[in-house]
Amino acid sequence: MPRRVLVTGGAGFIGSHLCERLLGQGHEVLCVDNFYSSSRVNVEHLIAHPRFELMRHDVTFPLYVEVDEIYHLACPASPIHYQRDPVQTTKTSVHGSINMLGLAKRTKARILLASTSEVYGDPTIHPQSEDYWGNVNPIGPRSCYDEGKRCAETLFMDYRRQHGMDTKIVRIFNTYGPRMAPDDGRVVSNFIMQALAGEPLTMYGSGQQTRSFCYVDDLVDGLLAMMNTPPDVSGPVNLGNPEEVTMQQLAAKVAEIVGVDASIVHEPLPTDDPMQRMPDATLAGRLLGWSAQVPLDKGLEQTVNWFQKQYGNNMAGSP
Repeated sequence: MPRRVLVTGGAGFIGSHLCERLLGQGHEVLCVDNFYSSSRVNVEHLIAHPRFELMRHDVTFPLYVEVDEIYHLACPASPIHYQRDPVQTTKTSVHGSINMLGLAKRTKARILLASTSEVYGDPTIHPQSEDYWGNVNPIGPRSCYDEGKRCAETLFMDYRRQHGMDTKIVRIFNTYGPRMAPDDGRVVSNFIMQALAGEPLTMYGSGQQTRSFCYVDDLVDGLLAMMNTPPDVSGPVNLGNPEEVTMQQLAAKVAEIVGVDASIVHEPLPTDDPMQRMPDATLAGRLLGWSAQVPLDKGLEQTVNWFQKQYGNNMAGSP
């Protein structure tokens, strides 16, 4: 049945793919974004769609609309963006969640929080399962995001317990694909942009730290599956690809796909940067019937192709 769906942060990398998919399913989509770390370009191809509406709005202020479902994705998610204005980042996670939960309460809408694997901090268990409480520095330079999202999860669970609301929480692990911002400091976009420009690839630390990378189409499948679970399913549920790679392996893969013999430049590891990050995706498989389907090599190839079309070869810097 067609629904009116609000996507906060809808002009972001993941949000734009979600908006596209929801429209394809026949829903009305209200995309809300303040364009702090996103781009109107990401949803430009949707603006003429009769069931798509774009609204410039900051979720730290209340929003008065009528909707059936809310995907709450709004928050800068890369260190470069969330550390630029850390107080505003915390406000976005906390005030933004309070405002969206208030909207969901008034309209009786089902609401999903896009939380993050960062709630696990620098984990002491591996892989990370949902019952792990994390190892987070509450006063470090990443805390505005890590603790902001932890507080957002608290709010979602308390609104659920106190008001009987249908709330959902997913914890998103590293995601990549077309429409990633070229200058957001994430490792996949960094490596691709540097390789396309014929520059050395910047490696932080030894390059032995690991991550797992989920292609954006898989991630959107998981978001939709979680939203459509029965009211007694609240999460949190990890969404990510349990295929672990080192940064050195990732650099080699990107260089091979781009077709360059790239050298490596080492820089110090950022403060509180976790050494390992990989989801235990067992719960997503059991509750949602979901698992990541796109292999890293295939996903990277599609992502590199998109970057090549957008920014061309032998360019330098962001557009």
